[in-house]
Amino acid sequence: MSRICLFLLVSLLNSCPQHQNGENFDPILIGGPCEGCEAVFEFGQKIPSSHDTLPGFESKGLPIKVSGTVYFLDGKTPAPNVILYLYHTNQAGVYPTKGTETGWERRHGYLRGWLKTDEKGHYSFVTRKPAPYPDRSNPAHIHLTLLEPDGKYYWVDSYLFAGDSLLSEEELSPEAPRGGSSGVLTLNQEDDIWAGRRNLILGKNIPGYP
Repeated sequence: MSRICLFLLVSLLNSCPQHQNGENFDPILIGGPCEGCEAVFEFGQKIPSSHDTLPGFESKGLPIKVSGTVYFLDGKTPAPNVILYLYHTNQAGVYPTKGTETGWERRHGYLRGWLKTDEKGHYSFVTRKPAPYPDRSNPAHIHLTLLEPDGKYYWVDSYLFAGDSLLSEEELSPEAPRGGSSGVLTLNQEDDIWAGRRNLILGKNIPGYP
């Protein structure tokens, strides 16, 4: 094999996304177009955990904790090793950057993170409750993309917050929420943090899910 062919082969292998266990897989975007969903792969060599604190937690704002369980399509069997990619605005309603961002961080800002469900499908994260966009065109929300162990990835309905005056009727009572459950969180105070819960079902109401 020539040096050129060997170089091309190594480059191709290195360009393949890798799962948490180091095995290569072919990413498959399903559920329709999704601008920025590729950011779900940007955790690099770091192996996400089932619980994490998003950047910026030391700043001002309401401290919140979100937790839940991810299930397979039957809605009963816990789904381990699922990656959740999250990002949201700051207290001014913008996606903040520091000027050194690369990839989708340039658009999504640095208030983002990745989780991996544990063997029981559990996940949780803490952050500061985001604010709506300055023009108040949307309610406050946390974006969410899922990556399944076999490479399927897709967006599901964002986390929203009960009591937000900007919530629409469709957001409050969705007919077919992507991910199987409404994203509207009811926050209850637990000691020094406000906690909400949302379970998810892989592939539920995702168009074209195999």
